[in-house]
Amino acid sequence: MSGPRIPPLPAAARDDHARELLATARAGTGPDAKIFTTLVRHPGLFRTWLPFGGKLLNGRLPARDRELLILRTAWNCRADYEWGQHVRIGRDAGLTTDEIDRVPSGPGARGWDRADATLLRAADELHLSSRVVDPTWAELASRYDERQLIEVCMVVGHYHLVAFTLNSLGVELDEGLEGLPTA
Repeated sequence: MSGPRIPPLPAAARDDHARELLATARAGTGPDAKIFTTLVRHPGLFRTWLPFGGKLLNGRLPARDRELLILRTAWNCRADYEWGQHVRIGRDAGLTTDEIDRVPSGPGARGWDRADATLLRAADELHLSSRVVDPTWAELASRYDERQLIEVCMVVGHYHLVAFTLNSLGVELDEGLEGLPTA
């Protein structure tokens, strides 16, 4: 793609409603994150999507676990924007540079502990077959309660939605973010 199919809404074109919506979306992403300035072009959808995404970002899963799921989903969907944002968020959640660099190699890469490999495998299974298989589910269920198990699936599904949307709209990286590694 040579540029965005739907560009971010320029500051000069934002009405009071758009400015209000964007003010609620800025936490942790910078003043004009392109994900928000693009999606705010559909204000009704944007207004209802924000709380759902926010709930997943502040849910019951440990932040580090959530970010592993999101980064693997970003890799699986080849989502530059999602990857760039969540590398930063993942670091803040406790992921090391080595761990982030290893995400593209998947659950079978050397260095993952069993719990992390299971999360990556769950993300892969959801991506490839739209369900977590029984052995992986059993591993997850030995670690997480029912609400967290629901969140595992919802996080991966939500970030598929985000990846599909951002990739299709051609949302470009914000300044200072790096896209997917070439590995």
